[in-house]
Amino acid sequence: MSIKCSLITPTYNWPEALELLLLSVKKQSILPNEVIIADDGSTSETLELIKIHQKDFPVPLIHLWHGDNGNQKPAIMNKAIAKAQYEYIIEIDGDIILHKDFVKDHLSMAEEGTYLFGSRVNIQQDHLEELFKNKQVHFNYFSKGIKKRNRTLRIPFIANRAKKETKRSSKLRGCNMSFWRTAFIAVNGFNEELVGWGIDDSELIQRMINNGIVGKRIKHKGIVYHIYHKEQDKSLVHLNLEIEKQMETSRSTYASKGVDQYI
Repeated sequence: MSIKCSLITPTYNWPEALELLLLSVKKQSILPNEVIIADDGSTSETLELIKIHQKDFPVPLIHLWHGDNGNQKPAIMNKAIAKAQYEYIIEIDGDIILHKDFVKDHLSMAEEGTYLFGSRVNIQQDHLEELFKNKQVHFNYFSKGIKKRNRTLRIPFIANRAKKETKRSSKLRGCNMSFWRTAFIAVNGFNEELVGWGIDDSELIQRMINNGIVGKRIKHKGIVYHIYHKEQDKSLVHLNLEIEKQMETSRSTYASKGVDQYI
């Protein structure tokens, strides 16, 4: 693969999940050129875990941290992507375990003027004790403790037939997404005027769409496994939905408070 990429994940005070993510990165058939952990104010336990993995990690493992002041994911992700050294950004979440061909799959489908988004297999709550005890990072269709099993099936010839989409999909998830760094910079990255949890990824993508970038949904490639957790506080999500709606109707492309603060 000639494309070079930065794999970027936000995290917040869940080092057990982050460790499984990092173990799955080590097993990638094609490694990213760097991994950046965008830390939204975790305690020292997360830092100590990262230091341990930095000792033998196969690519640069970079830890960016800012103080805990509530959910500031857009800000820490902007800081991380501003620091990213490579042309293509693969975005995941800190509670994700990667299939061994995850990075390979995103790079194989990357195309100028396009962003990619994939789905996720869900690891269920009653499997968590065994998951963390065994540090499990390999799954297949028959694995215990998962649902959405069809999403475990890697079938490249189906995935490669994905059609381009000019509208934002309700299936879009920030835990499995990729885009060109130049496209991200062109719309000024994540919108830091959003408050609390939710909508930051889809609002970003809406502005990319407004700016002429089209999407492709990955099915049967780019497989990830999402570790169960309690739902985030959604009490402010209606405010973010309103901002997203305004971006859609106005066809705005540029966030007034975004990544340009850090470049």
